[in-house]
This record gives sequence, structure tokens and C-alpha cells, in this order.
Amino acid sequence: MTTWTGRTAAEISAAVREKRVTPREVVAEHLARIERLDGRVGAFRTVRAEAALAEADEVAARGDFVELPLAGVPVAVKDNLAVRGESRRIGSAATPDTPAPQDHVTVARLRAAGAVVVGLTNVPELCVFGTTDGVLGIARNPWDPTRSAGGSSGGSAAAIAAGMVPIALGNDGMGSLRIPAANCGLVTIKPGQGVVPTGDGDSTWFGMSENGPLATTVEDARLMFSVLAGTGPAPVSAPGVLRVAVSLRSPLAGVTISRPYAAAARDAAGLLMRAGHQVRRADPPYPLSLATTSLAHWSAGTAADARPLDPRLLTRRTRVHARIGRPFLRTVSSGASREQLRRRLEPFFTEHDVLLTPALARRSPKAGPWHERGWLSNVLVNTNYSPLTPAWNLTGWPAMSVPCGTLPSGAPCAVQLVGRPGTESRLLDLAGQLEERNPWQRTAPMD
Repeated sequence: MTTWTGRTAAEISAAVREKRVTPREVVAEHLARIERLDGRVGAFRTVRAEAALAEADEVAARGDFVELPLAGVPVAVKDNLAVRGESRRIGSAATPDTPAPQDHVTVARLRAAGAVVVGLTNVPELCVFGTTDGVLGIARNPWDPTRSAGGSSGGSAAAIAAGMVPIALGNDGMGSLRIPAANCGLVTIKPGQGVVPTGDGDSTWFGMSENGPLATTVEDARLMFSVLAGTGPAPVSAPGVLRVAVSLRSPLAGVTISRPYAAAARDAAGLLMRAGHQVRRADPPYPLSLATTSLAHWSAGTAADARPLDPRLLTRRTRVHARIGRPFLRTVSSGASREQLRRRLEPFFTEHDVLLTPALARRSPKAGPWHERGWLSNVLVNTNYSPLTPAWNLTGWPAMSVPCGTLPSGAPCAVQLVGRPGTESRLLDLAGQLEERNPWQRTAPMD
């Protein structure tokens, strides 16, 4: 008997279009896996079992069935994006438990492509922190359930790594796609600014947050990205000989890169060199002010999101973060510091086509109720394990997380690829070369 959990979105959609399996059969099998495993993982805030089966039947009945790139593919959606008929809680007791009247534009595009939304995934409150925990749930890393899946798209990443869905939708304002992807052994791309729609009226942290895919393979990430961007499937191509800069330096002073993540970047550099690329060590000219610029934008985004909510219902770490961010609202909204950072880093990307770095500085913190701890302990643990992601939200340039190697615990390790605006396809092509030369296991062994 063929099983469909653990299969890629491309494999599933091809089988559905060729009528080797029905959308209902695929969705039912994934729902059964969610029911069996999610009590240990904590990926989902809500599961749409009956609704998802009904939607699977609707996909099967569509006249354009054979043309759907995601026909019958189960997908999970991060709980800060609207799904018609479901509440959008954003990990907080302060948000209303009322059904959304319509889908977010990215959810609508996935459904138009034939995907079936099986549930909404857990996030930290207001998607602020790099660990997914809060009053609505704790998302654990399926490769090591004692560790956090990361955040803020931690529930989405955990759902894929546990084989409960093949792809998931998330977003990234300070690393919120790349952090959990790196922890959970997934491929993701944070698109450049304006490539994937953010949605009218939705929080973008002053233009820093971008919606994007989470997947187990580069093929699936490319497929889902093309649907989200509305471009149609992009052909796989050889990227040519690229000038790749390898940097093992943390952008934040005082934060060091641990040995496994530095080794992963060196290994990836060797693979790309053997693929024919020009690879050399070079560090971007990160300014000393990057830490304060990041904190100002991070906290100001939270302040803007928290403004309409009852502060008495927010956790203490969120209230403090928002209070710190209020004085920065005006200066952050001007965009001047982001433009200054872009001007400083642009010459580096004139000399180099792609930047390769470790994805993280060290493994994720222990899974647990970080939302019950103080603001400072949360900020320190976040910056110490993920200093390499925020700069590329500030610039608005595309960046990926790609699995490479393993940690001593056996959990996945990862590297980050960064490019100039408009180079999403190039980064995906380069990630495909890494995948071809260093194939990785798709999901964690949980059964």
C-alpha cells in the first residue's frame, strides 16, 4: 500500500493529477498522522479535519483539476495569516476569537492552485520571538523534542518535519522562516521585498516581514514560491559560475558562531567550489549599529501590533517589548536607517553574487514556557542563537535557509544564502546544487 505522508508536494500533486490517488485519501492520511503525533509536537493551534476533507472533495471536482500545481496537497498555515472561517489568534489571548471573513491573499493563491488547508500552526505571541511557545501551545522540534522548533513560524516548520504536511506557509520579519527551517532541517526562502504579496492591512513590521514557503526539498520550495509569487513554475536552470562570499562572522558584536554551524558553512562552501563556483572568504561590512537598529525595528513592529490590543491580556515579555518600541515608531517608519544599511552593504554585493553564512549561531533553546520568563532572558537567548538573519529583513533582500550537515545530537544543521534583490531563482538554483551534492533526510523519525 502506498503511503503519502512523508512524500513531497510535487510527488503528491503529480499522483493526484494522474488519478493514482484522490485528494481525500491524501488529506485523510495526513490528518491521521496529525492526530497521532501532534500531541508530542505541538505544531497546530487548530486542525480543520472536517473542513479539510470537504475541501479535498471540492478540489477533486474542479474542472481545471489537471492544471493545478498543488492538486490535493495538504498545507499548514501560520496563525497570523487569515484563513476564511477560522480565527486568527497570533499566539495571544488578547486577539479576538472570531472567524476571518476571507482568506489572506497568499492562502487564496495556495487554494487556487489546489492545496488544502488542514490547520493553523502555533506561533509565539504576536510572532515576536524565535521560540514558538505561549498560552496557545509550545512547538517542539521533531528531530529533538526537548528543543524548541524555533520561531516565529515554528509550528509550520514542526508540522513539516514531523511529516504531518509536505509544505507550509509562514513569514519572516527577523528570521521567522529561516530560524525554524534551520532547526527542523527544511528549505525556505524569505523573498525580497514586494515579490510575494503581504496583504492589505496586515502587519509587515514596517516592510520587513515577507511571506514565504517551508518545504522539505528545493523542488517543493520553488513550486510553492512560484504559486505565492503568482509567477507560475520557474524552470530549474544552472546558475552559471557565481562569485560566492563565505562569512563565518556574526553581524552582532560579542556573539560567536558555534563549531557545528561554522563547519556546515565550510562544508557548503566546499560543495559549491566543487560545483565550479568561485568561492572565497569575505565578511560583509556590518555596521556596529546593527544591533541597535535591529532592536529598534523589532520592538517598534511589536509596539504597532500591540496598540489595538488589551495589554492586560498580553504576556509580560510582549508588553515590555512593545513599551521599548514605542519611542522608535516615528524614526523606524521613516525607513532612513534601513536605507543607510542598504547603501553600506550594496558594494559588497557588487563584488559578490551570493553570500553564504551559517544559518544560526547555535542550536535552538530548550522547549518550554519562555513566555513566562522575563523580557531580557528572551532577547538574550534569541540574539545569541540567531544573530545572522535580521540584517536581510532590514535590507529587504532575499535569503534562504538550506540544510547542511548535522549537529552532535543528530538534529539537522543549516546554512544561509543571501542575494541581491530579484535573485530568488538564483538562490533556489544554488540551493538545488547543494541538495544534489549533499542530500538530506526529509522528515524526523517519529514513528
